[in-house]
Amino acid sequence: MFLRAPWWTALIAACLLGAGCRSAAPPSLVLHDAHVYTLAWGDPDAEGRPAPDAPFDGERWTPDASAVVVAGDRIAFVGADAEALAMAGPGTRVVDLDGATIVPGLIESHGHLQEIGEKADEIRLDGALTEADLADRLRSATEPSDDGWVLGTGWDEGEWADALPDRAFLDALFPDRPVVLTGLRGFGTFGNARALEAAGLGPDTPDPVGGTLVRRPDGSLTGVLLNNATDLLNDAVPARSLESKARVLRYGMDQLLRAGYVATHHAGVRADYLPAYLALAGAGELPMRVEAMLAVGVPDAPDLTTWVRRGPTADREAMLQVRSVKAYYDGSLGSRGAKLLADYADRPGHRGVAGAEYGFDPEAVEAYMAAGFQAGIHAIGDAGNREVLDFYEGVFARHPGARALRHRVEHAQVVHPDDVARFGALGLVASMEPGHAVEDAPWAGDRLGPGRVRGAYAWRSLRRGGALLIFNSDFTGTDWSPFYGLYAAVTRQRKDGTPAGGWFPEEAVTAEEALRAYTVWPARASGVEDRTGTIQPGTWADLTVLSLDPLTAPPDALLEGAVRMTVVAGAVRFDATSE
Repeated sequence: MFLRAPWWTALIAACLLGAGCRSAAPPSLVLHDAHVYTLAWGDPDAEGRPAPDAPFDGERWTPDASAVVVAGDRIAFVGADAEALAMAGPGTRVVDLDGATIVPGLIESHGHLQEIGEKADEIRLDGALTEADLADRLRSATEPSDDGWVLGTGWDEGEWADALPDRAFLDALFPDRPVVLTGLRGFGTFGNARALEAAGLGPDTPDPVGGTLVRRPDGSLTGVLLNNATDLLNDAVPARSLESKARVLRYGMDQLLRAGYVATHHAGVRADYLPAYLALAGAGELPMRVEAMLAVGVPDAPDLTTWVRRGPTADREAMLQVRSVKAYYDGSLGSRGAKLLADYADRPGHRGVAGAEYGFDPEAVEAYMAAGFQAGIHAIGDAGNREVLDFYEGVFARHPGARALRHRVEHAQVVHPDDVARFGALGLVASMEPGHAVEDAPWAGDRLGPGRVRGAYAWRSLRRGGALLIFNSDFTGTDWSPFYGLYAAVTRQRKDGTPAGGWFPEEAVTAEEALRAYTVWPARASGVEDRTGTIQPGTWADLTVLSLDPLTAPPDALLEGAVRMTVVAGAVRFDATSE
């Protein structure tokens, strides 16, 4: 099934989509000899069965085109090789993809872009499970003659939750240098005495709203700060210059482009990095599309009054979109901060923290929503999710027009069965991470118990409940490779193939659903499904070229996939064929 459209049809479509007639330029790029999946057919049903018009014969998928022509920043043609090659002109780059697969440009819909660049300069602590492991890595990565701050990242707060480290060994290793080690998921930070001193923290420092300074029996600080307390220590690290922040963001974008993403949603942009985004956008130096979700209810949040008055970005063609906000309703499951309806299975009498106790500012979020911003609210526990659904329901009653903005629940990690269908009834997006499910599997059951855990990371259940499901990695908390995300989504297994058969495999999704959760569905969540998420004449020329076919490859093979090319607005931003 090939899609064919004459040249003049493509031009009219481009103009109708608001691009003026920029695509009237001669073709700049022809990609051919490819397996093209346009995703321009109907959605699969809630059980994952392909739509009747899908290129699926009941057993196997068939690409619906073999070539794509780009002119300017738009798709000019999708169809067969002969017609595409006939359109090439003297200045057209023609690429024979030798059977590689073209899909709509992948969208990373929840991450923290600055962390990629910042952590590239920090000591990696992933997989360290003892104080001795931490000490060895820090010692091997530093020199006795060095001075200044020692920064590390990647220790897993969930893995360490039952035996948190104590700063005594850090104090011995670095008596004269401040040390700050951020957790893998951003819900824990660990520092030594010098860092605590630099931050002005001591035994008399009270716990902030929604946070904990972990203490020894004598009341002194262990150096571990959890949930909303992390900023007390993180903010003591010397700030970067505007130029340095811009370089950090560019480095992060370059890494995402190499991973095949054409767009990213930065969840929780604070006032520190917002000027760098604005500067890059103003200079025309954003190599990919960015949705900056303004942070709400946290230190250094962008000014509410300023942004409500300014309103969301009006030009949907702009590479930088400031049209959404990110708020935090409860803590993480690993650190037992997620708010549960009943006690934690492994800590009787404890149910987590949420709402005002965690710093959630309902008035600010509602003000943004009333001003036309899309909200994305972090909710992990079943109580946290229920209360966020209640919040949205109340706002929609007071501001009926806000309902159309496709508001989001970030993570939607543990949802009570009674609340699943409310996602669809309220028109909400469930923004979820396949990697979190399989990585949390070893201890999530301990936190939740055998019954409640069945409502965790419940992708199939949420699809049946009518939620618009989008996938992401919440980077840098986990591997942001789309191949890993697709693999985890369809297998419910970790990279080593465990657990056998998958972790609650009944909640897995199909390969098509997983691909749509990185393309069509996040485009729809952002209200730009008429511009991106599919490959059709007149849509944005945002494309990802993969070494394998994600709809037909065996699940295990997905982890061996590679990105061949990333095209954003018609420009080739990553090209493995030229490296």
